[in-house]
Amino acid sequence: MSLVETDDVEGGENVSLHQRILSDIREKILSGAWAPGHRIPFEHELTTQYNCSRMTVNKALSQLAKAGLIERRRRSGSFVRQPQSQAAVLELHDIRIEVEALGLPYRYERLGRLKRRSSAEDRALLGLATPGPVLALEGLHFAGERPFALEQRLINLSAVAEAGEEEFLEIAPGPWLIGRVPWSEAEHRIRAMAADENTADALDIDASAPCLVVERRTWSAEHPVTHVRFIYPAESHTLVARFTPSQG
Repeated sequence: MSLVETDDVEGGENVSLHQRILSDIREKILSGAWAPGHRIPFEHELTTQYNCSRMTVNKALSQLAKAGLIERRRRSGSFVRQPQSQAAVLELHDIRIEVEALGLPYRYERLGRLKRRSSAEDRALLGLATPGPVLALEGLHFAGERPFALEQRLINLSAVAEAGEEEFLEIAPGPWLIGRVPWSEAEHRIRAMAADENTADALDIDASAPCLVVERRTWSAEHPVTHVRFIYPAESHTLVARFTPSQG
């Protein structure tokens, strides 16, 4: 099957092709083949190279720019920039890109997976009014050999039934959901906590060490989709919010 045949299906983008463009450019940057200041091929050049739509290319470049790997300049193109060790508070970012922006290899390890009927606590976290099936996941994101973030996630299977059949061994649930479920609203809550024994063991830090916790809920057309809790060692992570007066 050709790339043309799989690029656009009913207006959606081919996830594997999108990821291929991301991976190819990311590899060249992180390997040093493309040094800071190197000009990325123009969109029309990438469109020809990958035999895909300009929308697919633009989406990949936009994601790389948000991760701090490239800088997009109006009328000049896109250029490799110095990696930044920051995450945007007001965006649904991919932890993989965040880690690789630090120049470190990324790895995801699933720690636990359980399908169950929602408990009262599950319903409170997801904002569900009635009981229903949920998928509980726990996983660890690595930056090189070190744990980077512990992820604890609930997925509302009434909204995303196909998630119940996914093992999440090859891909983290975040990018899987973003690639399949159009989200319409998101909520972030940020707080500090002292690592309990299980968290400390997973993150390879001392018990009671300070941690940064980012909790997120997302909805699709008013239907709760997922609640996720990311727990980071406090000294290794920075959150940034950029906004305008109208957003205040």
